[in-house]
Amino acid sequence: QVQLVESGGGLVQAGGSLRLTCAASGSNFSIDAFGWFRPAPGKQRELVAAINSGGNTKYADSVRGRFTISRDNGKNTVYPQMNSLKPEDTAVYYCNAGSYSSGSAYIASKYWGQGTQVTVSS
Repeated sequence: QVQLVESGGGLVQAGGSLRLTCAASGSNFSIDAFGWFRPAPGKQRELVAAINSGGNTKYADSVRGRFTISRDNGKNTVYPQMNSLKPEDTAVYYCNAGSYSSGSAYIASKYWGQGTQVTVSS
């Protein structure tokens, strides 16, 4: 059983930055890939950013150039860095421990964190 714990959310003004953290525990092996999600209109959740154990990253068009994601494989921990935040980035962000398909699509698993609130004021 994998447990994911997110931290780092908070209130920030537009243009500011936040660094989130998601730490995985309960796994005897390195997590293949981590994904960060947030609710989106018409979708349950949308993929915001992802990174696999090889460091290959994926970003939603809405955050590309503003968000970066990195990880520490030894610690099974991932760090999304959110810069130039906008009010529309306000959401609860959820971490997922998943994998990449052979076509490099992110595949979510059943393992989700509890979520961390990010609020961006205008």
